Amino acid sequence: MPFYAQFRVAATRTVSGVCIMALMSGLWQSAQAQDLSQGMLLSDTEIDMTLAQMARPVFEAGHLVPGNIRIHMIVDDSINAFVNSSTDMFVNTGLILKSKNANEIIGVMAHETGHIVGGHTVMVSSDMAAVTSITLLSTLLGIALGVASGNPEVGLAIMMGGQRAALGRYLSFSRSQESRADQFALQALDDSHQSAQGLFNFFERIQGEMLLYTSHPDPYLQTHPIPADRLEMVGNWLTKAHYTKEVDSPEMHRQYVRMIAKLYAFLKPQIATLQKYPASDKSVEARYARAIAYYRRSQFDQALPLVDGLLVDLPKDPFFWQIKGDMLLSKAKIDDAVVAYREAIKYLPNAPEILVAMSRAMNESHNPEYFPETETNLKHALQLDPENPDAWDLLAASYAQNNKLGLSAYAASERAIIMGQFGDVVRYTMQAEKLLEKDTPIWYRLQDIKILAQNNLHDMKNRRR
Repeated sequence: MPFYAQFRVAATRTVSGVCIMALMSGLWQSAQAQDLSQGMLLSDTEIDMTLAQMARPVFEAGHLVPGNIRIHMIVDDSINAFVNSSTDMFVNTGLILKSKNANEIIGVMAHETGHIVGGHTVMVSSDMAAVTSITLLSTLLGIALGVASGNPEVGLAIMMGGQRAALGRYLSFSRSQESRADQFALQALDDSHQSAQGLFNFFERIQGEMLLYTSHPDPYLQTHPIPADRLEMVGNWLTKAHYTKEVDSPEMHRQYVRMIAKLYAFLKPQIATLQKYPASDKSVEARYARAIAYYRRSQFDQALPLVDGLLVDLPKDPFFWQIKGDMLLSKAKIDDAVVAYREAIKYLPNAPEILVAMSRAMNESHNPEYFPETETNLKHALQLDPENPDAWDLLAASYAQNNKLGLSAYAASERAIIMGQFGDVVRYTMQAEKLLEKDTPIWYRLQDIKILAQNNLHDMKNRRR
């Protein structure tokens, strides 16, 4: 399908302005005709490529390898972005949809890159250990003195004082990090010949949102520098920077408006999309949005002509071929869908999402002629994205259809280990071992998977005691 929603259980907590997110096992499903829940992680090749293109110059300005940083989208209406490691950046859909141009998103990404370059995700751990020590010591001392004096209020006062000291240290550390990330962002934008105007506009919008809650925010209880201070700093920078008046390139603007249209059409109700992109708007992005809006409601008589019209204008666009394949597959026109997916892959051969979509169509056909191509495509997809549970699931099904039961059990075990289904891993690896030749690369991989699952099951058992 064109736009996959990876459902994951996510536990979040904010630490010094850097949000720590623990991601657990998930499931890929189509976004067609469903509402996407807040907090859900989304992945779409076209949008992912656009965000990566936006971030590349600031990554390079920070001497980071762009391919080593993963940018994830989260369904969340709030304007926010954060990093939780040296390799993962998260961007809320609210930030993307409420932006006015690509430069605003790039400015925010530059700030988050500053956290990565500054090692703030590593520094958080040691700083929080100190904060915890202050709180713990004050609590123990408060209890001891409260008991010794016979006055609980004495102990309570000491505990509260210790917690305030810990909070002060925590917030001070956070504000310092945010200021350094801002400074990095301004320099990185200038070094990459981009304007900081977008970052200024973003901070201005944050200030407006904060005023909805209070007209007098306490600067000492802000984990970030207060917006007015940040606006002043960025405003001063804009008066002396070399590229203040630089605007998005025509190509970046084209990618940006398509990203907004696609994301809006998938996240918002159909009526909202049709109001934002009315039939009178003949632009590529407006027709794209309307096609998706109709597709989500299975209104193919209206969706397919729009896509066909887009392909007349842009016959080599892989994403228009991809969504046409999705629509045809939804209509159970499997062979026609395969033709469309092949066209998409011809123009974008290294897109796991499209390779998996075509393999799904081929699997659903149960046509033996597709077996070799399905296996080739899925293996290629897994070379590009080894931890794609959907690809492993389809590969297991494809092997089973082709009566390769040992390989099917092996592929199922790979999916199970990714999903954290350790009991299934043990069962599948035992099945595969009985059917596969020993001392082969796959057989050795099975041993690794089995040991990993057994260790996890053992740890889980110990934790329950």
